[in-house]
Amino acid sequence: MTQHKDKAAGTVTQQETPAYLWHAGGLVEWDKATTHITNIAWPSISMVFEGIRGYWSPRRQEVYLFHLEAHLKRLWQSMKLMRMTSSYSKEELARAIMEVVKANGYKGDVYISPYAYFREGVPGYIGVKDMPSEVLITCRPAPSNLGTDLVAHCCISSWTRIADNVMPPRAKAIANYQNSRLVSTEATLNGYDFGIILNGQGKVSEAAYACIFIVRDGVAITPPHSAGILESITRATGIELLRDMGVPVEERDVDRTELYIADEAFLCGTSVELRPVPSVDRYVLGDGAVGPVTRQLQERFHQAVRGEDPRYARWLTPVYEKARVG
Repeated sequence: MTQHKDKAAGTVTQQETPAYLWHAGGLVEWDKATTHITNIAWPSISMVFEGIRGYWSPRRQEVYLFHLEAHLKRLWQSMKLMRMTSSYSKEELARAIMEVVKANGYKGDVYISPYAYFREGVPGYIGVKDMPSEVLITCRPAPSNLGTDLVAHCCISSWTRIADNVMPPRAKAIANYQNSRLVSTEATLNGYDFGIILNGQGKVSEAAYACIFIVRDGVAITPPHSAGILESITRATGIELLRDMGVPVEERDVDRTELYIADEAFLCGTSVELRPVPSVDRYVLGDGAVGPVTRQLQERFHQAVRGEDPRYARWLTPVYEKARVG
């Protein structure tokens, strides 16, 4: 058993370690997946990864992997930026992800993490050119917070977002997350659930570990990729769903004070899913309750990821292939 803290909930829960993970081309028992202690430091400086959710459908007795293809595409892009090459194709890793979920017999919501890192402990200070990587895939139970009352009271962080010509945010790299960790720690110490990061131009970038939307006068607004955000798959999904709902969406720079006068706001990402923001810097947004656009979007998203809306079946990959969406 391991401990996990939900930053927003402020609680520590016990988590089961999986029986199996996938490493170096095959399944490995949890207790046998070892590496020497001297090899854990420098490889992580260039490590890239993905976070992929699998949603359980009780009606179909199926786990649906959400946007598997898009996640693997982003993993490849992150590897490219780090000048890694993969020993496995996207198709091989897709099969490996399903294999590890099956091997652990998960019949519930799961969170899958593929990691890619340089083999043989290549020191992080050495320049590389197209070196091969190794891949590790692990997973854990991760009940969805969709449909709950969980919200995120936010603050503006004193830290600045990393920039594309410093440590490119579009690479989902372990090292980049030190930026979010500093923001998250500051927010927690100051009594908030999440911190929101401004970029070097003083515009809103994203929250620690999540992208952000605001709603003003019926229009959903989110910072563009050029604001220093991760190219979020959940953000892209939210944009599509909002437009299908008839809500106009603008991708543009957002000023800090726009957050304070927004009618509603929400965070989005694989981990946080779609989480309402009732306040920023203790400015109450709207009436402080979950806004109507956010609420409807949560409901639509929840239906889609559980396979209850056939319009979005293309987003889902069944693990056990018990039944089709629809």
